[in-house]
Amino acid sequence: MLKATLRSFLAHKGRLLLSALAVLLSVAFVAGSLIFSDTVSRTFDRLFASTAADVTVSPKEDLDEAVPSGRTATLPAALAARVRQVDGVAAARAEVDVNGLTVADEDNEPVGPTTGAPTLGTAWNPTERSPVELTSGHAPRGPAQALLDSETADRKDVRIGDTLTVIAPPGSFKVRVVGIVTFTTTNPGAALVFFDTRTAQTKLLGSPGGATSISVDAAEGVSDAQLKQRVAAALGAHTYDFRTAGEQAESDVEQLGGFLDVIKYVMVGFAGIAVLVGVFLIVNTFSMLIAQRTRELGLLRALGADRGQVRRSVLVEALLLGLVGSTLGLAAGIGLAAGLIELMGLLGMNIDAGEMVIGWVTPVTAYVVGLGVTFVAAYLPARRAAGVSPMAALSDAEVAGVGRPLRMRAVAGAVVGAAGAAALAGCAAATRTSSAASLLGLGVVLTLIATVIAGPLLVRPVIRVLGAAFPALFGSIGRMSQRNALRNPRRTGATAAALMVGLALVGGMSVASASMTRSFDQQIDKTLGADFVIQNTNFLPFPKEVTEEVRGTDGVGLVVRGRFTPVAVRLPDGDRVETTAAAYDPRLDEVANITYVRGDSAAALADGRLAMDRDFARDHGVRVGSTVPVEFQGGRSAELRVGALTDQDSAEGFGTQGGLYLGLATLERYAPGGQDSALYVNAAPGTGDDDLRANLERTLDPYPQVQVRDLADYKQLVHDQIAVLLYLVYALLGLAITIAVLGVVNTLALSVVERTREIGLLRAIGLARRQLRRMIRLESVVIAVFGAVLGLALGLVWGVCTHQVLALQGMTALAIPWGTIVAVVIGSAVVGVVAALLPALRASRMNVLAAIAHE
Repeated sequence: MLKATLRSFLAHKGRLLLSALAVLLSVAFVAGSLIFSDTVSRTFDRLFASTAADVTVSPKEDLDEAVPSGRTATLPAALAARVRQVDGVAAARAEVDVNGLTVADEDNEPVGPTTGAPTLGTAWNPTERSPVELTSGHAPRGPAQALLDSETADRKDVRIGDTLTVIAPPGSFKVRVVGIVTFTTTNPGAALVFFDTRTAQTKLLGSPGGATSISVDAAEGVSDAQLKQRVAAALGAHTYDFRTAGEQAESDVEQLGGFLDVIKYVMVGFAGIAVLVGVFLIVNTFSMLIAQRTRELGLLRALGADRGQVRRSVLVEALLLGLVGSTLGLAAGIGLAAGLIELMGLLGMNIDAGEMVIGWVTPVTAYVVGLGVTFVAAYLPARRAAGVSPMAALSDAEVAGVGRPLRMRAVAGAVVGAAGAAALAGCAAATRTSSAASLLGLGVVLTLIATVIAGPLLVRPVIRVLGAAFPALFGSIGRMSQRNALRNPRRTGATAAALMVGLALVGGMSVASASMTRSFDQQIDKTLGADFVIQNTNFLPFPKEVTEEVRGTDGVGLVVRGRFTPVAVRLPDGDRVETTAAAYDPRLDEVANITYVRGDSAAALADGRLAMDRDFARDHGVRVGSTVPVEFQGGRSAELRVGALTDQDSAEGFGTQGGLYLGLATLERYAPGGQDSALYVNAAPGTGDDDLRANLERTLDPYPQVQVRDLADYKQLVHDQIAVLLYLVYALLGLAITIAVLGVVNTLALSVVERTREIGLLRAIGLARRQLRRMIRLESVVIAVFGAVLGLALGLVWGVCTHQVLALQGMTALAIPWGTIVAVVIGSAVVGVVAALLPALRASRMNVLAAIAHE
């Protein structure tokens, strides 16, 4: 049996090739994501471990900054002198590192990275652990000199002697580049500008005696843990944060972890889609191969092979397929990881591909995925093969199981579908976002399974409708193509299911994104009352001098500042909620339309008051007049009184989680030093919008990071953010369609082999080659459109239910992108034509006499 199995596998290797491609793609994305993430993690582990001081002393920050506030936490630089007196300290340095600078060249163009990586301003304190070394020029001396990293200099064509404008939190200033530094380790993609220590303190921090951290080196024989303990005892263990080199490196890796996780999850998503769609392809391939080998399997049974041997024979073929696909997929995964590393290099993150990490987990996972997918997919066809009777060896019928009733599928599909529909109905009726999202996920999974199970039941009624015009348009050729698609509902359903998965995903996400876009449009129209909004391009805060310049611009009548700050609120029910609060100037009502349930803007922005979303307040037992303890950055806290309750639906653009906002005067008292994140500007009487915009753009020309946006610009900004999610979905769709096309090609190719004798007879009685190719193309088109109809119908249901979840977050508008849906259906027909090209060409080239004589 083993010899027979191996010969059978080698005899059908061409037919199994496309299935192996599905396994290859699945394994490649899994292996590539693991190799890439392991390589990047190892690279940055080494970077942070090699550059971190033995002990780092930094300001104590108890609140995570989810939204940038522009506030730089500092400590006294004089602490370095105290630390040097501690036993076991070899050296101590006051460090200045400021994130979020904007640096512009002589043409007023930003020289920082455009990929989201930061521009860092740093005091030049070179040590053996510095990630850079001075390779040309000299160290900065005085307030008008700076160093620039070589990669930024090369990318932006900056040379020694050029003048740069540095826009820092205290204000902007000009420097001359006097030296170039080169990274000795991996560059995480940032742009680095170095100043002498005093310049960094005064120009970046606005504090001549300030620092952002103290770096401490241990004397010989003193461990990091011992040094940390001694320094903490000297300075006060609860006054500052103290980290050893290992703890600091771990903290840095955690901050980078979010970025790495996004890449990893995206690639795992691609792998998941490839696995899911590949399962349909492999099931269909093995089902057809077994159907074609009915007589062969019956002969094996007649010669004495029992059911178990036949079943094991088919499973061994599947495992051989999985082994080949996994091996090739692992190799492709290594190539994919290398490509991602090169892509990161183009984006400014330089990782050495020669140090690629391939741990034992990667090949094990690759083979588990590849062999597991093929084994699971081939199990049902293998069981069906084991059920072939020895009498089948005497039968002329090649296609087994075509006419078997679909009653079991109907029952199973109905049960699973009812459970899925109940979950989606529960999602639509839910009043809490968490429960609605959970029911949505359950409903999506169950309805997808139900549609796959019941797909063959829908083949005949749906394809009769979709192909109804074929006889009228193409005559007998159209009628035969329609009947060929109806001949084996199981095969047609499985082939279409692969396409259905991807299109259901894109249909659901298209509805969700269109609904989000329309909801935000309505929200912006309803809420935003300012003529213009001034914001940083990447939403980071900007220096106060920008605000002063805007206020002094001709034609400006009113400027309302907006600022964000992390807070922790202790609520009457005992919960401590960390969130982000917004702060605004008085006269907020003149630039925003906020619906208040209780109170008004005057009460919300009054000294010592804050506003809160009514639902958040109700959930935590808060009323107007309640006093809540609020913790701010820097360890300060205050008892603030709730002055107003808002309807979050109409305050979405101006509040955050919990809808907390307060007056800027209150924020400055308890968390001074922040920067404005937005300016809401109204024109002075007699000034037109076009004139004011021109004046504002002229004023802000020296600040390339700041943008002037009106209502339409603000909407486009939101549209662009949502489009990023859609691009990911379309990429997933492209992968799913690629594998689905392989499935259609495989199905048609095997179907042509299966119908060799039939095709020969048709050719013998006068069917032209051109007509034969058309018949196969039409069959492919109707199968592809059938999959598209099922997928889009399912996706529309998912999208409408997703909208119900979004509605609980205030995004109440429902929008269905009919243009996208029509385009997808047309695209599916094109996919069907493309998938049929090779099978149709092969069928038309058959020798007629050989085809008629085919057994």
